[in-house]
Amino acid sequence: MSAFDFGPLFRSGVGFDQLERLFESASQWDQSSNSYPPYNIETWEHDGENHYRITMAVAGFGEDELGIETHEDALTVVGKKKTEQEGVHYLHRGIAGRDFIRKFHLADHVIVKGANLDNGVLSIDLVREVPEEKKPRTIAIKKEAPAGIVSKAKKLLEGEQAA
Repeated sequence: MSAFDFGPLFRSGVGFDQLERLFESASQWDQSSNSYPPYNIETWEHDGENHYRITMAVAGFGEDELGIETHEDALTVVGKKKTEQEGVHYLHRGIAGRDFIRKFHLADHVIVKGANLDNGVLSIDLVREVPEEKKPRTIAIKKEAPAGIVSKAKKLLEGEQAA
C-alpha cells in the first residue's frame, strides 16, 4: 500500500485531522467484503435539518438476530443468524442468511433517531442536529477600539491629573 502525504491539504484548514483517517479507510475498502446485505441511503431536508434513512435488505433475519450500535462517528449493524432448524433440507437456497457486519461512518452531529424492521427491510433513521453554538452566526463590527493598554494608560493619567 502506498502512503500519501496530506500535509499540504491541512495548511489552510484547522481541525481537519479526521480527513486523513477518512482517506485511509476509503483506500482500504474492499468491495467483495462489503456487498452483503444490500442497502440504500436516502436523504431529504425538513425544518432546516438534514434527515437520512439507511434501508437494508435483511430478509430472513428477525429483530432478535439484528443489532444496531453507535460509537463516536460510526454506526454498526450486525446480523447473527440463530442455528438453523433441525430436519430442514434446502433443495435451493436463494435467500442469503449469513452473518454480517456493516459499518457506516457518520458525519459530525448526525445521530440515530430510531430503527424499524418491516417485511425484511431494516430502516434506520438519522438526523443531523447541529447545536446552536455550532451554527453560523454574524459577528458585529464595532467602530471603537478595544480597551487596550494605551486606553488604560490614558485613563490612569487622567485620573492622576484630576487628583
